[in-house]
Amino acid sequence: MRENFQNIDGKKLEIVHEIKSAYDEGKISLEEARKALKDRVQHLAPYEIAIIEQEMVEETEDECIKEDIQAMLEVFQDVLVTKDQELPENHPISCYRRENAKMKELLLSVEDLVQYPLIKNQWLELYEDLLKFKIHLSRKQNQLYPVLEKKGFTRPTTTMWTLDDFIRDEIAECYNLLLEDKEEEFIGKQAELVADVRDLMDKEENILYPTSLEMINEEEFRYMAEGDQEIGFAYISVQADKSDNSASASSPASASTAGAPLSGLSSAPGFAEELAGLLGKYGFNNKEEKLNVTTGQLTLEQINLIYQHMPVDLSYVDENELVCFYTDTKHRVFPRSKNVIGRDVKNCHPKASVHIVEEIIKKFRSGEQDKAEFWINKPDLFIYIIYYAVRDEKGKFRGVLEMMQDCTHIRSLQGSQTLLTWEQQEKGEGKETAEDEDKREDLETSEDVGNKENAGTLGDEENRESTESLTAGKLTEITEDTLLKDILEADPNVKTLLFRLSDRFKALNTPLARIMLPKATVKIMSERAEVDLNTLLRELREYFKL
Repeated sequence: MRENFQNIDGKKLEIVHEIKSAYDEGKISLEEARKALKDRVQHLAPYEIAIIEQEMVEETEDECIKEDIQAMLEVFQDVLVTKDQELPENHPISCYRRENAKMKELLLSVEDLVQYPLIKNQWLELYEDLLKFKIHLSRKQNQLYPVLEKKGFTRPTTTMWTLDDFIRDEIAECYNLLLEDKEEEFIGKQAELVADVRDLMDKEENILYPTSLEMINEEEFRYMAEGDQEIGFAYISVQADKSDNSASASSPASASTAGAPLSGLSSAPGFAEELAGLLGKYGFNNKEEKLNVTTGQLTLEQINLIYQHMPVDLSYVDENELVCFYTDTKHRVFPRSKNVIGRDVKNCHPKASVHIVEEIIKKFRSGEQDKAEFWINKPDLFIYIIYYAVRDEKGKFRGVLEMMQDCTHIRSLQGSQTLLTWEQQEKGEGKETAEDEDKREDLETSEDVGNKENAGTLGDEENRESTESLTAGKLTEITEDTLLKDILEADPNVKTLLFRLSDRFKALNTPLARIMLPKATVKIMSERAEVDLNTLLRELREYFKL
């Protein structure tokens, strides 16, 4: 990790670690620790704290313990030097900070409401916003942490991942207590929740983000921005930069650019372009040139098209336990980002579930096992996940292939169908669209499966009985509280109107709809699709002639 920084004073870090350890063990008081740091250290940068945590703090079996970041900052308050760096609004670090600013406002609302008699609807509205913070956490885990880990910054990110999951689950637990009308228990947890979330954000803003700006260069941030758009944002709207930075993108990332503000964040080369460049080094420059595969010949374009149109999601981890590949399908079951490529697979999972990952790989490597199965089985939802040991013709272990599929529709099929029918396609079903913010939000609210993060999918309207005409016109009014499912039952063709109003409504044609439909109101639709509520109400009322 030290190689990412210049002029690291190892002796200084040892002194800081010595003083902090003495304080933690109760050998010296807070005042004594602060005075010793002031006298012997004088100045300390956030990344130096990160180096100490990475290299000098003894690793424990359970690093899932919440850290009192406020207490740590109190020790270092006289010597810690931070600098506010001006960054574009759409810079990845700026986006994290903007989301935190909104979360701080929500926490103030929690502290305000807790003083008054509980009114359930007020709290439900507030917690619907608090739950969105999981998108912020997911983006950190899938975007920021992988880049830092590639640079040797592994211990702090692993610990923070655990804290991220703790906070996410803590918010969900409080929300469930509210739904179950366990008012006393719910109110009793609010102070702890507020303190925990603030601790997390303090560690982000005082250690994680400044260290990231020192370690990650402009080109890497630009590449990160593409994946950020795919996962989505909490509370804020971020426009993708369409500017052409191809010249910059093609140049090697220099360490001297680390932390530099970005003039514009553009898409980095995709998998196809990168693979094409690699093949070009070996004489495969013609996009139409056929490559010999195991059973036939395919062009690079055909290979990518096949992967993109597979009805299943594939991921491949090589024998070195590094993530090498995933299929970039539109119907993707779990969120992905390109930053996962080259990442140690153990770092792609919360620390609490790493042991399952290790066990699978260990038994695959030894030949003891060849596959491992998991599934999510809920009402109107069935996700199947299977891992296969990949071996070459000599039986040597070469990695792990992961396959996952939303099998909800398949499990619903009965009898036989031997004649061609286009019924599903005519109803707009089975046509997958790009993932949006709604998908990413709902993915992380489902149950934990083995070594996976909390994830799941939503279902579409497959196999709806042909009764739409019978329900059409039954709506007598549409308000902000009207459910989306009732609107679609009245007339499924209203999707055409919704698609015109916002591309975000196209999630209705994905496996996302089944869980979204029962809970989505017009008001929620307005917020998620970023369509003015009054506009949406007016358009819907005009459509149904109400």
